[in-house]
Amino acid sequence: MGKNQHVVPVNGGWAVKAEGESEPSHTVGTQQEAFEIGRNIAKKERSELLIHGEDGKIRERNTYGKDPHPPRG
Repeated sequence: MGKNQHVVPVNGGWAVKAEGESEPSHTVGTQQEAFEIGRNIAKKERSELLIHGEDGKIRERNTYGKDPHPPRG
C-alpha cells in the first residue's frame, strides 16, 4: 500500500501532499482539482485520500485499497 494523500489548503490554493512529505506533489487553484489529482494517486497506490477543509481539519476520507477501518456489519 502506498502513502496516504492529503488535500490541503496552501497560499490561497490547494495542494496534494503525500503523508510524511514536506513538499506537495501538486499545487492547483481549487479544492476540486486537488481532490481529482489526489483521488487518482490514491487509487493507483491503493491508499487513503484525506480531504482537509480551509481550517486544516480533516473533513472527509476515502479509501482506495484495503480499508483499515471497515464498517461493522
